[in-house]
Amino acid sequence: MERALQLRAQPGARASLSRVDDALLIRDAQMGNAAAFEELVRQYDRAVLRLAVHLTGSAEDGQDIYQEAFLRAYVNLGSFRFECSFYTWIYRIVTNLCLDHLRKRSSHARDLTTTISSDGEEEQILDRLPDRRPGTSPERSLISRELRRHILHAMDRLSPRERMVFELKHYHGLRLRTVAGILNTSEGTIKNTLFRATHKLRTQLAGAR
Repeated sequence: MERALQLRAQPGARASLSRVDDALLIRDAQMGNAAAFEELVRQYDRAVLRLAVHLTGSAEDGQDIYQEAFLRAYVNLGSFRFECSFYTWIYRIVTNLCLDHLRKRSSHARDLTTTISSDGEEEQILDRLPDRRPGTSPERSLISRELRRHILHAMDRLSPRERMVFELKHYHGLRLRTVAGILNTSEGTIKNTLFRATHKLRTQLAGAR
């Protein structure tokens, strides 16, 4: 643990030695050092929470998955064999939890982007969020809401795995090789999944014009 702290204290060492640093913390945590695991959580908690909230589209669900992901990481840390980075491993746990969540959600009839208004009518949540940017006209706000509605509708037509790959690549900026590692598959498979997702989205959005 002391060696890990020394590495972090060196200027410029954080980026180049991150995997070494993680390995030291993991080994300490595997030996029962709770502080070492807490440090791993501290390093990745924001990224994990951001990913979970974004993939689920819900702050509450994202928080639940975030907590479950680190609980699973803690329980299964003893089986970590250093065949991948801790980053890839924890992201794999989060994405698997999110995939399960999305599959369960897709089985429900009601879209989570809708709510019930005060008069009992179903309405889009996004329609209740005004665009307060300077110079934004009501007409532009309406177009923006319509566009967001079309995008959400198109994304809902993707399979949970297609949506996961598309969002990891385009919204989180991950390389296809990294996405493949997270989802435990080949880069070629990820390319094919991304192609299908992109084609579906283009078709849906073209038909919405």
